[in-house]
Amino acid sequence: MKIETEKKNICVNRLVSQKKERIILEEDVIIPDIKPDILKPISSNGNVCISKQEVLEGKIRLEGNVEIYIMYLADSERDNIRGINTSISFKELIDCQVATSKMKIDAKVVMKSIECKVLNGRKVSIKVELEADTKLYYNDVLNIVSDTRDIKDIQTIKNKIKLNSVVGSNNTKAYAKETIKINSEDNLAEILRADFSIINKDIKISYNKILAKADINVKMIYLTEDNRIRSVEEKIPVMGFIEMMNISEEDICEVRYLTKNILIKPNSEEEHSVYVEIELELICDAFKEEEIELIEDLYSPTRNLKYDSRDIVTIIDKSTRNEIYEINERISIKELEGERLTDIRVTPMINNVTVSRGKIIYDGEVKADFMMTSNNQSTVESITKMIPYIYSVENDDITEESRVDTSIDVIMQDFVLDDSEVTINIRLNFEINKYNQLNMNIIEEIEEGEDRTNMNPYSMTIYFVKPGDTLWKIAKRHRSTIDDIVRLNKIEKNSEIDVGMQLFIPKYVGARNN
Repeated sequence: MKIETEKKNICVNRLVSQKKERIILEEDVIIPDIKPDILKPISSNGNVCISKQEVLEGKIRLEGNVEIYIMYLADSERDNIRGINTSISFKELIDCQVATSKMKIDAKVVMKSIECKVLNGRKVSIKVELEADTKLYYNDVLNIVSDTRDIKDIQTIKNKIKLNSVVGSNNTKAYAKETIKINSEDNLAEILRADFSIINKDIKISYNKILAKADINVKMIYLTEDNRIRSVEEKIPVMGFIEMMNISEEDICEVRYLTKNILIKPNSEEEHSVYVEIELELICDAFKEEEIELIEDLYSPTRNLKYDSRDIVTIIDKSTRNEIYEINERISIKELEGERLTDIRVTPMINNVTVSRGKIIYDGEVKADFMMTSNNQSTVESITKMIPYIYSVENDDITEESRVDTSIDVIMQDFVLDDSEVTINIRLNFEINKYNQLNMNIIEEIEEGEDRTNMNPYSMTIYFVKPGDTLWKIAKRHRSTIDDIVRLNKIEKNSEIDVGMQLFIPKYVGARNN
């Protein structure tokens, strides 16, 4: 017979799997006929686009492409610097035994390195290393037993906990479109390099909608028809409305920006300009902090109770915060002496994260790619310097068990060259998503079995406390109650019991207290 209970329905987000996978892409690229032969590569970069991320049975599917720009020294007296723009697509199946089609995925794919090797004057070999950081989630609707009805002798352990329940998940598409003007004196020959980053992310919540907005910082290096190398940088605003029922301003909203397609080309309708279009998918997961009371364990000294239970792992203490870190240094780069600094590309990296009580310590490096030209701009060279950093973030909510996911945006960079000395000013934004995991035992259904009957309903047992014992465990094992044990032995209900301590245990073997 089922016992009538009070239940609380709640949807929780469970992290099922997290893994990093190395993806290697290799492809040979032919130099277009309209371009001169390649003598040697100067610099190369790429932007990753994800067209599909999908969870299958036992596998994760990732599809996309890498838009690659290669700047090279031409084997030509007239055209010294030229560029190649190509795209390498990928379709990757990642083995994951726990994966099912009902799970949600959060995949971050970043480019770790790119190598360009000259095979001959008309062909280059490109090798790209990507790192895919994939997380699988499962939204689980729980029917948690919080109380029983009309049964007086059921003994329970109850616990009040605060967890982050799921408000909802949704996504929308957004487009950043802009015509970027270049110097009116420059006749554009070709785009040598294009980089972009998403900065100044912000959200507003109102009327069952989330307004997500940000800026896309686009930086391009281009070649003029008279063989001058120039650069242009501009911020493009992007925004999107994400539908989310029952969302409130107090809820936690996590918005991810997934780059799907990039189009950068000279504007055929307007001189001295470049058309940029970037397609994004904005993915939002919303949570609210909710306090629930659940029964962690139960028994009856007089009834034969059976119940279904399961252990689950869910997320609690979720929070998002932004921290600004500035790097101010002066370094010597002998190769820059007598040269003209054309461009600097900054890439922040995290090598190690240490989490302790009240503190997160980031140990990383900033990769700075310096592009330099001679004063007459006849030659171009590239040099890379690694700038180490250690950044400590104070946070009272952090414990040794806390987990953190961090992404870094470069929101400002300034380099001043004085002969071979470079003054560096970099401002980084650390977006820190912190959470804890909670192991919960959930009781779902309670049934009553056969009566425990005995002509002598009460008995007494003398028991000596063993290692690991608690009053709850002792009472449940001997079909007694904590209240009767503490009363008979004249001890405090919440006091500790010592190993070897003698206890008198009243035992109920048949009495019914309806």
